[in-house]
Amino acid sequence: MLKLNLTILTCLALCTTAIAEVPGFKGGHAKYRFLMNTLPDDSLFQDFVDSPMIDHNGDLRLLFDWRKDKTSVVADYQLIAQHGDSFTLAKNLPGSVIISDLVADDEHRLFDLTHVLSEDNNSALVHRLDRLYAEYTTNDAVARFGRQAISWGNGLIYTPMDFINPFDPSSIDKEYKTGDDMLYGQYLQKNGNDLQAVWVIRRNNNGDVSSDVDSVAAKYHGFAGDKEFDLLLAEHYDDTMVGIGGITDIGGAIWRGDITLTRTGNSLAQTKNVASLVTSLSYSWLGWGHNFSGIIEYFYNGFGQTNGDYSPAALTANPDLVERIIRGELFTLGRHYVAASAMVEMTPLWLLTPNVFVNASDGSFLAQLVSSYDLKQDWQLLVALSLPVGASGTEYGGIDSGIAGPGTTNKMLSTELNLFAQLAWYF
Repeated sequence: MLKLNLTILTCLALCTTAIAEVPGFKGGHAKYRFLMNTLPDDSLFQDFVDSPMIDHNGDLRLLFDWRKDKTSVVADYQLIAQHGDSFTLAKNLPGSVIISDLVADDEHRLFDLTHVLSEDNNSALVHRLDRLYAEYTTNDAVARFGRQAISWGNGLIYTPMDFINPFDPSSIDKEYKTGDDMLYGQYLQKNGNDLQAVWVIRRNNNGDVSSDVDSVAAKYHGFAGDKEFDLLLAEHYDDTMVGIGGITDIGGAIWRGDITLTRTGNSLAQTKNVASLVTSLSYSWLGWGHNFSGIIEYFYNGFGQTNGDYSPAALTANPDLVERIIRGELFTLGRHYVAASAMVEMTPLWLLTPNVFVNASDGSFLAQLVSSYDLKQDWQLLVALSLPVGASGTEYGGIDSGIAGPGTTNKMLSTELNLFAQLAWYF
């Protein structure tokens, strides 16, 4: 299956010369990704896969854009091949708080634009449209309808205001967000301020379009002198959200942040207000003949566990957190996080980025080293090493699975060293 999938991707990538003759074709990429993850002896994952876990993934994306006057139609076609142990694990542990689906499906989206070409226990070949929208533009307004992506908020690593398909903070490749089906509009004022509004339309578990699961939101972005600010108002599923954020300069550094307040619950007896916050400082400088840029960011996750207990029983008692993790809106279990990142330009073609993500509540952390190297024009090699560190029962050290292991201890949902290597060709 692996050989077949990669062969198909290779053949399609080689056909880009012919595809380039298609009107509206704007290019694309072909990516091959290798993943290796070692597992500790007490990991529940070893009940389903061997250590190390090995994965081979391929992604072909073709971009199209047809324009005439003020209207356009944009489409991104994807062919995704996946083979390996992570696929097996996701099939055996569906809905886990730390195991997500590897390929986006359209079960809850308005349009079904994903089709599985082949699938078995450890492989899948899927093609889909990750973007498909019609756009109308004027000098001061934009309107789009269809599958698209938006990014809101000022968090650089953690993003409480970006609640529609945000990236996992520890993701290596953040080139494309997964698209959702929505109606989007933007109005630009003469002073540079703008108003954006979005209606994300979804289907419920019965497959019906329902206002109970959609998102309606508006964000105003403005300038006050040399400062910027954002104001957010949203109805997200059954929750009401308000938010405020901004960016300013402090002594040559950039200070930015967001605060959100979410009112959850369907009845007065269940209603509660949950605040989340992110704030960061970023700074660039020249040292030892190299360009540097650094970020330090604090994140308060109002939905997180207050006592550091991530056992199944404790998480069950916090459905607001679990729902957001399963929906792919949150990726953290605790309350307090500190993240730091420093990008070093080793050469004009080679960027080295050490990252650390710290759960300040339980002392566990994820250390990461990312290398991005432009091999030649249109070719990029992306490599990363990630190592979770922490005591048993902590977020990064491994959380309790609730399933009995040897002796008196339970098996853990835990991993060890992770190697990520991706070769990308852009055309």
